[in-house]
Amino acid sequence: MVSGIRLNALDWLNFFLADVRGGLGAYVNVFLLTKAQWSQAAIGAVLSTSGLIGIMAHPAVGAFIDRTPAKRALIIAGAFVLSGCGLAIVWMPVLPVVLVADIIMAVLGGVFAPTVAAITLGLYGQEALPARLGRNAAFDRAGNVFIAVFIGIVGVAYSQKAPFYLVPLFAALTTIAVLSISARAIDHAKARGHDSDASHHARSPTGWRVLIRYRALLVFAAAAALFHFANAPMLPLVVQKLALANPGWETGLTSAAIIVAQFATILMALLVTRANALGRKPLLLLAFAALPLRGWLCMWFDDPSWLLAVQVLDGVGGGLFEALLPLVLADIMGGTGHYSLARGVVGTVQGIGGSSSQVVAGYIVTMAGYNAAFLTLAMVATAGLLLIVIAMPETTPSPKGGPS
Repeated sequence: MVSGIRLNALDWLNFFLADVRGGLGAYVNVFLLTKAQWSQAAIGAVLSTSGLIGIMAHPAVGAFIDRTPAKRALIIAGAFVLSGCGLAIVWMPVLPVVLVADIIMAVLGGVFAPTVAAITLGLYGQEALPARLGRNAAFDRAGNVFIAVFIGIVGVAYSQKAPFYLVPLFAALTTIAVLSISARAIDHAKARGHDSDASHHARSPTGWRVLIRYRALLVFAAAAALFHFANAPMLPLVVQKLALANPGWETGLTSAAIIVAQFATILMALLVTRANALGRKPLLLLAFAALPLRGWLCMWFDDPSWLLAVQVLDGVGGGLFEALLPLVLADIMGGTGHYSLARGVVGTVQGIGGSSSQVVAGYIVTMAGYNAAFLTLAMVATAGLLLIVIAMPETTPSPKGGPS
């Protein structure tokens, strides 16, 4: 049984890590467009190139997470390195600096969420994982709301550069939270997906080829690639559209879009806590159905209030999918010892989909406008939904311990 102290520390880790883990993406995009005077095509090309390079390291990062007992140190080091990358972009928004910084941030994108998920699995085990992962997601999204409000106020009142200067503060708070989790409380055999810690010192993960034996993993990875191809550019395109139409309110509108999505995501995280009763596939279908609907609605509405309201579907789609991802992978990879490696491989597939779509979406916006880009993304999202409907099995473990 995990003590209340560790439980609270894990809650705060997710809360403060929200800004460090993914808080800079939309702000970098808007900053380069409105302050550094980069073109939409240039932004898309650089972000796609750096993303494609960086994500190739995700499987190696996942394998390292499986093997290392220094999971807490990995989070701390990553948080401060990412902070430095953000400051480098705002101080010198030139091509070489932005490219290198974004490559590093893309690599670190494969560190934080998988490491927190592995720590959670090591603390709680498979049976209690749905409730704890849902709680993780709820605190992560609550952190996003708090931080987006805080950054939005500071950004509008003082400077659009505020998000970049505040990341080191949240990195320090993340450090305090992660060090409050006892290293000895983490069962590293369970953390990498072994069923039991009875002989974890003698165990080593099974061969990596085990990943290709699981049809459910291959289907899930393909669907994730389509999902992220459609999802990754959607929020940046929405906030760009809002920022260009409302100069002076760039940071505030970006924060507002994030806040709307995060409130919806908190509700979705509560659904994940009931995943054993509801099943994984119905929740995946809900997540995948929300994305094409969001694309269609963004295409039809131009009013800022409507565009912001539509971002509720970002929470239903992207938020629910991200909360389900570590749970579904734990179902599929249970007993293999390659939980984080599988997460890294899926992360690479996701990243290829998301990063390649940045340049595609940027090109479509340049040639045909924002509505054509939203239409294209909605069509790709529909393909992902159909794949889940047709080919993805239910992965909820049976009473005997395997997927049902």
